[in-house]
Amino acid sequence: MRHRWAALSLVLALCYVPDVLSAQSGSRRPRGQGSLKQNYPNPFNPETRIPFNIGDPANCQDLGRSYRATLKIYNLLSQVVAIPVLQGGSGNVAGGQSLENVSLSCGTYQAFWDGKYLSTAREVASGIYFYQLLIDGKVVDSRKMLVAK
Repeated sequence: MRHRWAALSLVLALCYVPDVLSAQSGSRRPRGQGSLKQNYPNPFNPETRIPFNIGDPANCQDLGRSYRATLKIYNLLSQVVAIPVLQGGSGNVAGGQSLENVSLSCGTYQAFWDGKYLSTAREVASGIYFYQLLIDGKVVDSRKMLVAK
């Protein structure tokens, strides 16, 4: 019986965590500034890619506008686990640059995460992680991923 309550508690916690992450910036998701897509592969071991959009790439009106983008990965306790890097690069932003307060123009991008803790060689544990995109300091989208070893 104890295991059933533990499983129910875990399910309820997993449903609640994305709202906790969204509340960190103090605002709800602004429309039209960007979006996250599901990482692939998912589940993954040891690395994954995270596609995301800045602005609305299909209808970019102001191509000269620059957005401040940050992409972070969190564990279930809402602790920052990693900051992925930009893969490929675009415009004046080099590939391999950490995605923290990076100035990006409207378009489609891809982030890369090697499955390791912040700037260490230690791999993260198996489990559920969340990734969150902030544009101009506001939370745009959050999603979850699974690390399977």
